[in-house]
Amino acid sequence: MAHRSKPDTGGAEATNATTGALLQDRALRAALWAALRLPYERRVPLFGAIAQKAASRLTSYHQRMLENLDYVWPDLSEARRSEIAAAAGNNFGRALIEHFSMADLARRMDGVAPTGPGLQTLQAAAEQGRPVVLVTGHFGNYEAARLCLIKQGWNVGALYRPMGNPYINRTYVDVAEKVGGGPLFPQGRQGMGQLLRHLKNGGAAIILNDLYVGGGVEMPFLGKPAMTGLSAAELALKLRAPLIPFYGIRAPDGLTFRVEVEPEIPASDAEAMTAAFNRSIEARIEAHPGQWFWIHRRWKRKWNGGKGMKPGLHPAALPRRKSS
Repeated sequence: MAHRSKPDTGGAEATNATTGALLQDRALRAALWAALRLPYERRVPLFGAIAQKAASRLTSYHQRMLENLDYVWPDLSEARRSEIAAAAGNNFGRALIEHFSMADLARRMDGVAPTGPGLQTLQAAAEQGRPVVLVTGHFGNYEAARLCLIKQGWNVGALYRPMGNPYINRTYVDVAEKVGGGPLFPQGRQGMGQLLRHLKNGGAAIILNDLYVGGGVEMPFLGKPAMTGLSAAELALKLRAPLIPFYGIRAPDGLTFRVEVEPEIPASDAEAMTAAFNRSIEARIEAHPGQWFWIHRRWKRKWNGGKGMKPGLHPAALPRRKSS
């Protein structure tokens, strides 16, 4: 396991290290301690049910998911939108406790063999000591997919966004460290330097590329304009590394996964390659809509000093939801 320094948060760690943040972390640790007393087969469904119920009761989150669904799929019935939102909340809760049950999840991924045409490219790169950029999104459980690849012998690191609460962030990262989950690199100058060294040494790195990026490029995502980061494709081009989409897809039993590694996205330019990834994850979302994190505000229009704004925007495209 590579050494991981504290996240390069530009001073956020010091700023947010309040008594309240510490108490939040202690509450989380207490809840996790109690949850981990339960067998894994009960723990994961329980957290899924809790998150599903919580999302339905926290009006702003539930409303955001419904608005996102109405925005991209306006022909869906209200009942179907509610069904997808409930499934997404359940999947989020399961993924959350699975992260904090990383040792159990790792053992479960021992016998899972990844599939897909991208495996051949990944294997060839490893044999040649070449870097690989693996790209995915907040779908199913990307941690399960990452552990699966690590279990197959690939040196897979990941770039992550540090949380605002530095204590919870440390708890989150520590869990992965303890089970040999591959090196994690915090977003920021220091983390990017670590990521580049990892890649130049022939490692593979995972980047999640399905969130709003204010400094990105507008391109379609599920048929609607969304600001999208180009960094994954730019990194692949810079290092002449293959850009390979991959996914951890939750099985109907809610506890197991299949891991699919798609073909390498052909090298061209960063925008075209990123658009190709968008089409890849769109297909996954359309096939399993309840496994994507609809809670994210993917389509908000607030970039370029407000130039993305215009009258009559759908609520999903507003910078923030208006109070009713």
